[in-house]
Amino acid sequence: MILSLYRGLTTIAAPLISHYLQKRLSRGKEHPTRFPERMGQANIKRPNGALIWLHGASVGEAVSLLPLINQIQETYPKFSILITTGTVTSAALMEKRLPDDVIHQFIPIDRLPYVNKFLNHWKPDFAIWVESELWPNLVCETHKMGVPMALINARMSAKSLKTWSRLSGMITTLLASFDLILAQTENDGARYQKLGGKDVRCLGNLKYASPALPADACDLKDLQYTIDEHTLWLAASTHPGEEAYFGRIHQQLKKQFPKLLTLIAPRHPERGTQIVEELHALGLHVSRRSLGDLPNSDTDIYLCDTLGDMGLLYRLAPITFMGKSLEPLGGQNPLEPARLNSAIVCGPYMTNFAEIMSRFEAEDAIKIVSNEQEVIATLTELLTHPDERDALCERAFKVAQAEEAVLSRMMDALKPLFEKCKG
Repeated sequence: MILSLYRGLTTIAAPLISHYLQKRLSRGKEHPTRFPERMGQANIKRPNGALIWLHGASVGEAVSLLPLINQIQETYPKFSILITTGTVTSAALMEKRLPDDVIHQFIPIDRLPYVNKFLNHWKPDFAIWVESELWPNLVCETHKMGVPMALINARMSAKSLKTWSRLSGMITTLLASFDLILAQTENDGARYQKLGGKDVRCLGNLKYASPALPADACDLKDLQYTIDEHTLWLAASTHPGEEAYFGRIHQQLKKQFPKLLTLIAPRHPERGTQIVEELHALGLHVSRRSLGDLPNSDTDIYLCDTLGDMGLLYRLAPITFMGKSLEPLGGQNPLEPARLNSAIVCGPYMTNFAEIMSRFEAEDAIKIVSNEQEVIATLTELLTHPDERDALCERAFKVAQAEEAVLSRMMDALKPLFEKCKG
């Protein structure tokens, strides 16, 4: 009943959806030349043979799929691979990091005409969805075509369980479309089973399988030379409001560290101009990486408003503060700086990484702070005690390396579905 209502609404609301998409396009939230992909239109020919389709909603999910993509190519070299994401930022990052022979497309908006156009063109032989974004029309139509489907690295919060329980008919139909559900944790698995998941297993978190983020060696050498005498720390993957917050932190820390340089890397680099205005309003001197600037002796904030540079920044910064964690927004992935020996500080709201955080906390491998005074005190402590900072990095690195076998376990679980594919 609810699924039928959803389908009816997405049909009737066609003009509103079109208006919404055009508004997103005007704001730079849709790709200007690849916009038709959001309506299911492809300008790339489907490769011959078996096609594996993977979907990750945004940057984090897409990045977590990279080691799986590499493993699929090694194990099943005759298969072609298509990956879909939903954001401009994720598309730009995939352009840099995907193997050349992997196709990227934007996920179509979840209206039946767009969905069917997408599926009729690509005709996937196996579909793999990651984490928690389930589009009802796309899931059901893929299942209707007889395509085997797996939901991997699946997570579900207690809040989501409560929400979906009110829509039990819809979620039962959606989950019944998946031949296999691989949950991140036992709690996630239990929630999916409660909602009707068929074959639910817990094999661990795919994010543990990701390699260290890459960095351009020449860029790294140039920046290391430029910032050699600075005292350095990084605010990573920041969200609106956090840049000004960390600008004020910088002002306080600079009283004790006159050569302090704060790196700020916004999660969405297109916000760069707005961020500069906010930091200038605080009286801070900003150098902007997207304009080719390098920090100089007057620079307070080096704004790294570029894509694909987090591996570079984590290598540079001895300390990283994880953005999106001071307010209940879910946090960002602490495994990434941990792999590159950057000591990690975060706020109390890392709920999107609860299982990972439990391991960091158990090993005393991360510093958790709750307010501005604690941020300043913790950063001061780590900046003035390099031995303590190095020990924190070492413990975090061990946590990051603890579950590398998750990828092979996942490939073993997916093997029967891969073997159903022709090719």
